[in-house]
Amino acid sequence: MSEQMGAKPAPKTGAKPAPKTGAKPAPKAPPTRKSLAAMAPKQAAGSRAAGPAAPGPSVEAIRPDAPAGSAPPPRLAPSGPAPAAAHRAGPTPNSAGYKPLRIAHLYPSLLNVAGDGGNLIAIARRAEWRGIPVEVVPVEKDETPDFRRFDIVLFHGGQDVEMAVAAGDFAHKAPSMREAAEEGVVVLAVCAGLQLLGHRYVSNAGEEMAGAGILDLETRGGPQRFMQHAACEVTIDGVAETVVGFENHSGLTQLGPGCEAFGRVVAGAGNNGRDGLEGARWRNVFATYLHGPCLPKNPWLTDQLIRIAVGRAEGVAPASVRLAPLDDQLERRAHDVALAKAMANRGRRTALEPAKLVRGQKVG
Repeated sequence: MSEQMGAKPAPKTGAKPAPKTGAKPAPKAPPTRKSLAAMAPKQAAGSRAAGPAAPGPSVEAIRPDAPAGSAPPPRLAPSGPAPAAAHRAGPTPNSAGYKPLRIAHLYPSLLNVAGDGGNLIAIARRAEWRGIPVEVVPVEKDETPDFRRFDIVLFHGGQDVEMAVAAGDFAHKAPSMREAAEEGVVVLAVCAGLQLLGHRYVSNAGEEMAGAGILDLETRGGPQRFMQHAACEVTIDGVAETVVGFENHSGLTQLGPGCEAFGRVVAGAGNNGRDGLEGARWRNVFATYLHGPCLPKNPWLTDQLIRIAVGRAEGVAPASVRLAPLDDQLERRAHDVALAKAMANRGRRTALEPAKLVRGQKVG
């Protein structure tokens, strides 16, 4: 290490320096980038193979206990032009000084149809790559935490039997979930999660499954299953983007005046195949029928959820949060492939026959 001017030289220890060979060390090969699909889900924040460090924001306060001359953490970028580089890095030492995103994963052993657990992976990795720490708490049957203590709650889809088990248990969790939603906790609900956040689900046989009433919607069993690649246009804070996924449901959902649609159908059936609406939204509750999983193929949507959650965790307006950019080439390619499939099948249904409904069946 070179000595600074005026600094005393380090005392000699008697060890002889290694002889110089004159050869320069070989440059390290750049790390390979792993796709989200190749990563196994974890129940706690994990580390990622370190890549080249992301450049820190040009203006941001350094923590008082940070060593002099250290760069600010690459967590949030300030307003102004984005950095040119978009490298991904694992959690940095400075990231421990910031509040972690706390994620509640509802019924991970019951509700994970169509790979919805990949939504958790997408959120956790995209946060960690920016140096934002993440804590994941699985919430199973007979567990009723205070959901207001979380920043994000994931409520995924499931098959009929598993959905019925979750519905019976969710009645005990609903009051806490309702308080959390009212306080602005980010909730992502998919398929069965959407239906159980509504007022009720009524089967073709007239049997009723009570919901939490957080979303002003009702779902009734329909005669045919919507099963196809789908896409919708979603607008968040004035920015509209196309969100893609795969729908697989026979429930017909009707929205009430107390909530708005998650998006407008571009391809697929949406909530009911009639009104052109997809999913539902109220405050920071985002509900959709899109499986896939949805978030890995929609990095824009994933970042919107992270941005809103970070704002709440840090006690600032989400509009003032600006996340550092990432290299999304693989995600965007997956998005474009899914969108092409949805558009190629636009106006048709891939289910070959109507859903076979039996008395008492709880349809996702």
